[in-house]
Amino acid sequence: MRASDIERRSRIHEAAYAVLAERGYRGASFLTIATAAGVSNQTMYRWYGTKAGLFRAMIEENASAARVALEASLNSATGSVDALAEVAYLVLQTVTSERAIDLNRAAASDASETGELGEALASSGRGLLLPLVASLLTQAHERGEISVSDVQEAAEVWVSLVVGDLQVRLVTGAISRPSDLDLQAHASAASTRFLLLCQPGSAREEVAQ
Repeated sequence: MRASDIERRSRIHEAAYAVLAERGYRGASFLTIATAAGVSNQTMYRWYGTKAGLFRAMIEENASAARVALEASLNSATGSVDALAEVAYLVLQTVTSERAIDLNRAAASDASETGELGEALASSGRGLLLPLVASLLTQAHERGEISVSDVQEAAEVWVSLVVGDLQVRLVTGAISRPSDLDLQAHASAASTRFLLLCQPGSAREEVAQ
């Protein structure tokens, strides 16, 4: 993609976030976003096809940035167990970010229309996170730091402990976004609970592949 197209795409996405925050998903028309971004409506249709296509691209872009950050955190961690709390905090920062909440609200509005955004969130959210966590837990199991019989199930438990219903409550407006200190405390507590559940026993089981 040409540099000029990258810059225009960035303007479109920034404009879409702004319009979404101001008008909601149903009020965010292609024309309104195109005008705010300073591009033609034809460009919008050529690049994205539909409004859902635009927001799907934004979800994928947001997920890609999160994946890069998660992988960097995993690569820099000194140990698998140490990485759990670091990754938990990063995950909480990601799922509670303003953009993540706005995109989830857009998906909720789209559920009765195309359903595309919900699918995109599922594949780029849990679908992206679970394999990374499973890999981390496999390493921890092999080092004798934890004991799990099914690494995929353990990854699901970890995500449930870390995220819980926090994002849902933020999306519905039931709570305001926690401070970074609160997120750090939550990440630490969730990691501690998980490690207590997975303490190595005298007869450690093999990880189910």
